[in-house]
Amino acid sequence: MSASPKSSAASPQLPPPAFHDPRHHITIYQGDCLEILAALPASSVDLIFADPPYFLSNDGITCHAGRMVSVNKGSWDRSRGPEVNHQFNTAWLAACQRVLKPDASIWVSGTSHVIHSVGFAMQQLGFKLLNDISWVKPNPPPNLSCRYFTHATETVIWAARDKKSRHKFNYKLMKQMNAGKQMKSVWTIPPPEPWEKKFGKHPTQKPLALLERILLASSSEGDLLLDPFLGSGTSALAAIRLRRRAIGCEFSADFLTLSLSRICSDLIQVEISVSSFEFSLDLFRDPVDRSNWTRSLAMDAPATTRLIRRERNYYFVGASRREVIFSAAADDLADAWRKFGTSSARETEVIFIIKTETEIYLA
Repeated sequence: MSASPKSSAASPQLPPPAFHDPRHHITIYQGDCLEILAALPASSVDLIFADPPYFLSNDGITCHAGRMVSVNKGSWDRSRGPEVNHQFNTAWLAACQRVLKPDASIWVSGTSHVIHSVGFAMQQLGFKLLNDISWVKPNPPPNLSCRYFTHATETVIWAARDKKSRHKFNYKLMKQMNAGKQMKSVWTIPPPEPWEKKFGKHPTQKPLALLERILLASSSEGDLLLDPFLGSGTSALAAIRLRRRAIGCEFSADFLTLSLSRICSDLIQVEISVSSFEFSLDLFRDPVDRSNWTRSLAMDAPATTRLIRRERNYYFVGASRREVIFSAAADDLADAWRKFGTSSARETEVIFIIKTETEIYLA
């Protein structure tokens, strides 16, 4: 009797990306980071930055912009008890360790609510702890209860994949950035600037300056960065600006929209210019000076305007050739897609569609 063939579980498959920019090598997935990490190749990532849930949504209060607000950020941030929280941290860290290259490293940020569990899990998994960075916030919110010191720092743990790793550290660059002195493990960096939040706010958004320093310290151009908790997309923005490749995972549809808004605005620059308008509207033949008459009319009569022209145009931007490959006036996006489908550019991959609406009024 012949033996039956052994059954083997199918290898995890990556879902279709929510965003993919082949030119800048940025890929973002929506879903559970554990499932996505399991589908990535082993030993394929040069650097990881992770900003996991802090588990501090405990119905307390804090101060934001001078107002008393709740610390609750969402169900994803609510503690499930120290044991379950630690199991979660151990699981995602193990998944990250699998995809790190032998000499790669990982950075994890967090407050006291989570960072001690992260550090202990790293020790259990055999990571090589390199530094614990104290990120100092110059203007932290005051402590409303007056029963604790004001929370003015977060910790960022930097670790290599294992004890044998020969991690990358751009020492000379860091020294140069620190006015010729060795850079210390205490970093004073302001929180995100207002322009970093123009598309919306994430409750634990990190400043771009922090991520840029991390990438400059421990990676090179062309290296692949992974962020399993993408949030507002700051790590991907830093990767784009510093010419690194990036993979991001985000479970929340709202935060995914926020990160894509920030990334897309950074990837594409639109210049709209009106070169010239020439009107010939003088209906009076007599060469008389009507400047005073016109001024008095504008002062005495109520301002009225009349819409004389409205245009809605759609511009299709190519994925590899980052320029407008097709444009059309259309009633809506579906109409624009139909016109694109019949154009000579229909075989070209599109990454962005820009809609412009123009209205011209007669005053």
